[in-house]
Amino acid sequence: MAILAREILTRCVDTLQDSTNVRWPLAELTRYLNDGQREVALYRPDATVATADVTLAAGSLQSLPANGTKLIEIVRNKTVSNKSAVRLVNREILDAQQPGWHGLAGDNVIKHYMYDARNPLEFYVYPPATTSAILEVVYSKYPTDVTVPGAGAELVDITDTIDVPDIYANVLQDYVLYRAYSKDAEYAGNAQRAQAHYTVFANALGIEIQGTIQVAPNPVANPNAPVRVTAQ
Repeated sequence: MAILAREILTRCVDTLQDSTNVRWPLAELTRYLNDGQREVALYRPDATVATADVTLAAGSLQSLPANGTKLIEIVRNKTVSNKSAVRLVNREILDAQQPGWHGLAGDNVIKHYMYDARNPLEFYVYPPATTSAILEVVYSKYPTDVTVPGAGAELVDITDTIDVPDIYANVLQDYVLYRAYSKDAEYAGNAQRAQAHYTVFANALGIEIQGTIQVAPNPVANPNAPVRVTAQ
């Protein structure tokens, strides 16, 4: 069940003791909530995972969908009957063995893809694609913003749901409170409150990734399993 944004904002208003929304208008708190969703997506790309059938451009260089932030995996072809798998390979090896591969004739069946985290919005495919090639792509996307209410709006007028999993509701609450107290950091105690809420926000994201790693369905003995990264 997707959590309504107003449920999180209601808790924030209660904590701030600003039920009339004079010091912190609802529009401002909603913008903080949207910033928090993007912050979650930045630190936890798996929180905004999407799977889409992506029609490729002609050639070897490809781009993520317009709402994409990071590539996670390319699974298979979608244009051929056997839905053949697409494997991740090292571009340096392909460049060494077949330097002119970027200029090969296009094909609608892709065998390999290459990705560099330093260029998160693009990837390469082998052989170069035709415009009829379609791949099943798993990627992290920008979270959809909650609609910012107009002047005079009340909490009940905010009807959108958050665009990250419900387990991040408490994390978002701490982020909103961090931003709200930062606004009044010149008042006694508010700077410390802001820092405390951001610390809880950051720690929650780190603790959750440790839990995710522990239960991930990737057998350690499987030589094809992704390398596990130990949370620091």
